[in-house]
Amino acid sequence: MAGVPGGRPRRDRHAVVSTSRESTSFAALRGQLQEAAAAFAGGPDALRGILLGMVDDVDRAAREPLEIFPVCHHSPASATAMARRLREKQPKVVYLELCEDMAPLLTELRNCRLPVAVQAFAGDVDGFPVDWAPLSVVAPITEASAEYQAIAYALDTPGVELVLVDRSSDHVFQWDSRGEQAREAATEGADPAADAATEPEAGLHGEAVGVEIGDLRPRFAELEEHLLRHGKVRHWSEWWHQYVEVPLGDSTADHDTYRQVMFLIGSLFRRLAPGDGARVRVDEDRERYMWTRMREHLAATGADPDDCLYVCGAFHAASRVAEFGVHGTDTFTISPRTGTTWQYGLIPSSHAAIEAQFGLAAGSVSIASTEWAKSLKRTRVQPYRLTGQAGGKSSAKKASAKKVSAKQAPVKQAPVKELPGKGAGAPPTEPDAADRLSGFLRRPPVLDGLDEAELLGWSVDIVRAARRGGYLASTADAIAVFETSILLAGMRDRAKPTPYDFQDAAVTCIEKDTVPGRRDVRRLVEIMMGGDRIGQVGYEALPPLARDVHDRLEPLGLKLQQRGVQRALLDMVSRPELQACSDVLWMLRRLLPHGAARPIMGERRLGERSIQESWDLAIGTHQRALIELGYEGVSIEQVLEQRLRRDAYGPQATTATVLAAVEDATLYLRSRRLADELGSHALKVLATERSVDGAPEVLRRVRALLGYYRTSEPVLPAWIESFVKTGYAHYCTLLPTAFRDEDATVGQVAAMLGFLFSMESLALSLGCDRAQLELAVAQSHPDDPSKTALLWAARVQLGSLSRAELRARCDALLDNPLVVPAYPRYLSGFVHALEPVPGLADVVVEAVSNAFGRLPDAVLLPWLPLLITTLRSGAGELAPLLIREAGRIFPGRLAALDAWVPPWRTPSVPPVARRAAAEESVRRGAALLPAHPAACDAVAELLGCTGEWARPGAPAGPSGAGLVAAHPATCDAVADLIGCDGEWVTEVASSRVGAVLTARHPDAAVAWETLLAGA
Repeated sequence: MAGVPGGRPRRDRHAVVSTSRESTSFAALRGQLQEAAAAFAGGPDALRGILLGMVDDVDRAAREPLEIFPVCHHSPASATAMARRLREKQPKVVYLELCEDMAPLLTELRNCRLPVAVQAFAGDVDGFPVDWAPLSVVAPITEASAEYQAIAYALDTPGVELVLVDRSSDHVFQWDSRGEQAREAATEGADPAADAATEPEAGLHGEAVGVEIGDLRPRFAELEEHLLRHGKVRHWSEWWHQYVEVPLGDSTADHDTYRQVMFLIGSLFRRLAPGDGARVRVDEDRERYMWTRMREHLAATGADPDDCLYVCGAFHAASRVAEFGVHGTDTFTISPRTGTTWQYGLIPSSHAAIEAQFGLAAGSVSIASTEWAKSLKRTRVQPYRLTGQAGGKSSAKKASAKKVSAKQAPVKQAPVKELPGKGAGAPPTEPDAADRLSGFLRRPPVLDGLDEAELLGWSVDIVRAARRGGYLASTADAIAVFETSILLAGMRDRAKPTPYDFQDAAVTCIEKDTVPGRRDVRRLVEIMMGGDRIGQVGYEALPPLARDVHDRLEPLGLKLQQRGVQRALLDMVSRPELQACSDVLWMLRRLLPHGAARPIMGERRLGERSIQESWDLAIGTHQRALIELGYEGVSIEQVLEQRLRRDAYGPQATTATVLAAVEDATLYLRSRRLADELGSHALKVLATERSVDGAPEVLRRVRALLGYYRTSEPVLPAWIESFVKTGYAHYCTLLPTAFRDEDATVGQVAAMLGFLFSMESLALSLGCDRAQLELAVAQSHPDDPSKTALLWAARVQLGSLSRAELRARCDALLDNPLVVPAYPRYLSGFVHALEPVPGLADVVVEAVSNAFGRLPDAVLLPWLPLLITTLRSGAGELAPLLIREAGRIFPGRLAALDAWVPPWRTPSVPPVARRAAAEESVRRGAALLPAHPAACDAVAELLGCTGEWARPGAPAGPSGAGLVAAHPATCDAVADLIGCDGEWVTEVASSRVGAVLTARHPDAAVAWETLLAGA
């Protein structure tokens, strides 16, 4: 259909409630629009219907008995018109488009510094999908908004009732899918110039769904593009400022003109919106909801509609649903809320957060705040402000302190009560509203004269700010910015440069190829125009948990409400009371985002407590996160315990996750009860796991917990003994499969072996069988080279493979040219084997050294990068052990390297020669004792031994052979251990121990010599 892209919008299919007589207020305007439609479209078509329908929407809204006040969110013109109208009319009831369940929070606004956001939060859901949790709805409020003016008027004026009539927070998620509004606001409202999300303050609202109070923006992409192109502006915020804010903010625009213009804009955007069925349904249901609630309140209280004021967005003011008006039909049924428990609070907000959430251009809210202050000076309108509001004048606070308790008006929720006897309703009998729209549309634009002083001040200030930001700006740049601003305004048909024209001029004249500092020129202009004002929630408005945190950290002597980083020094030796503050800070570090509480000096590990600590605290910056903790409990200990339980008992919990919860419960809560409960649950989780993904983390945490309990407890807890016993059998069962599984990494298999070997002594004492581990290793047949090397190391640890055989296999790998390319993977397996078998460090050093010594350069140089990357990525944490072993083996000086012979190339010494060398060293050592008797006397005195030095020439006493004869049971036990048999000989007075052992067990001596030669 001509005139409407995509056909007739679905919104036009809803019939407007007809009245008994035709309104003649806008007859002249209807005639003009009908003639214009016929001239432009060549005859009656959809364009005529749209234009005349817009006039009907304005006429209908203007003649409603209950006065509708259309607003745009964070619009200075709307705020000025609202303040002016409230002082003129003095309504007794104010209906506000805001979630009805947020009403009790509005009285706490006086304890905050705006901007802040009213938040509804639900951590546990009932009636919604579990993966939606947590649910959060926010409604930001700034001082330059019409909503705040209405709230301040109602709360501080005696006899005035404020009623919130919009859908509840529960209905927000009942009517929309999870995150749909946030995604639409991010996609449809994203401006090319809007980059507010890059600022840290843009995340103050988190991922909450924003309540669009007074949202007014075309949802028709082609319409918005048309308006921007013909308006010669870059984004929607600039168009609204130039063509709506400036004309309506003029002091000559009266109340009726303001209302009719806003009705017209809302109707235009409504009729040209695309036919998104889900969003259309939500918009119309919200309008039905609000009118139903207002009629219920009127019927319950008997209030006169003439004494009431309905504040809503201009988009909803031009509604065409059947329930519209005090005489609308009562056919809409409000669905009950779900079982979800909602909690409410105030969180800090900022201009950047509002811009990011609602898709506004960066700096637009800051510019609106500046325009609001200028408008108040120009129009001399006295705004409303809550008594005791933080950030106001002290005199105003003192003057109003006595009035707060007496004059505070109640904030009520509209009662749910059916309106008796209301059907389609009688037609309204109010007189027609005067047509102010025709005169406003015909009036030429008001051309404000150039304020040279203001523009010069801007130009000088931006150059000064650019210099501080690292730019090489000068006075010439200030002149250039001034002239370019006037030039751009003239090119855009403006008599006076707007802040957006000035911003473009500053970027053109000052910004160079690179940004020398942290902020570019566009951001500097935004800061200069008012900056990103960040709100703060006062102490009295904080939840109990947040107040408790502030009270417990009071001994630090810091102003925790302030934004920014503050340094806290804790000396628990001189001030033992700071130990409680340290406990709170460590829990906050665990619960709050990174940077809220960051330790600089001091640590908290199992079995360790710092006596001095230093912290960087930014609790005021992360006030939103602290407030949301208050929705989960009344103390941080309770919240931490709940989170630990949630992590441990969650559907995605692993054994490593549960053990981490056990460690945190011990570290932060010092709760043996909770640690035992979570540890017992770790047993159940371990028994259900069929993969080895978490084996490295399990090994690390079990070792730490075992070391802690062995040093701090008289006996091990029952759960950790059971865990070691169960884990030993569990990993023995999974070991053969893990060696063959391609998804299991060599690090994970090495962690399994590390658990089995390091916990073996404890597991065997608890009744485990070592044969189970031996069978698991024997059944393992890996294909991967790294796992093969790991298996060889495990066999060496078990004794089924000697070190000599392992060295021979490594030499065979280097001799095979087909295996040389895969040799780095074997080395990776050997390095990972240091986790379960740290005694193999010398063998690994030998394997690496042989590769560098034997391989030719043509093979070694292409192979070297692969070796380095393999070791770095696969075994970075084990490399220090390898480096220490290499430092022990290799010479420390470069000059000694030429004559140095590696230990593995040193020829073996025969047993007889080794024995003679040992005896010679003993004799040399014995000669040192009489030469330096003081050292021996000191050791004897330390050990409590008494004795005298033998005189020279005196007969020697019994040697080691005498000990063997005096204690034969020891020798017999050693013989039984190595499987030898023999009889005692009569001569035991020999001076050599080796001779006695040889005489007692002749085959044992041969076994010992063989064992020593192999080592």
